[in-house]
Amino acid sequence: MGAELRGRISVAVMGAFYILAGLNHFVFPEFYLPLIPDYLPFHDFINYASGALETLLGLGLFFTKTRKAAAYAIVGLLLLFIPSHVHFIRIGGCVPDGLCAGLAVSWLRLILIHPLLILWAVYTGRQ
Repeated sequence: MGAELRGRISVAVMGAFYILAGLNHFVFPEFYLPLIPDYLPFHDFINYASGALETLLGLGLFFTKTRKAAAYAIVGLLLLFIPSHVHFIRIGGCVPDGLCAGLAVSWLRLILIHPLLILWAVYTGRQ
C-alpha cells in the first residue's frame, strides 16, 4: 500500500473516530461525567465542550487547509485528557455503576494507547 493511500486512510479513520467520539459526549454524557476529576468545576460544560471540540476537529481533518491545525489541536486535546486518565486510575479503573476496565487496562490506556493516539494525530497532520 502506497504512502498516499495510507495517509488518506489515516485521515478518514481518524476523522470518523473523533467525530463519533465527540458526538458520543452528547448522546451518552453519563458515560463521560464520572471520568472528569472532582477537582475540576463545571463537569457538564467540560463534557459538552470536549465533545464539540472532538467533533469539530474530526471534521477539520477532512479538509486540506485545516488538517494540520486540527491534528495538532487534537494533540492538545489529548494532553488535556490526561488528568481524566489519571483520575480513572486513582479510582481503581472502575466507575460505580459504569465503566470498569481495571487498573492494568487503565494504565495501558495512559502509557501506551494515549501516546499512540498522539503520534497518530501528528502523522495525520502531516498528510
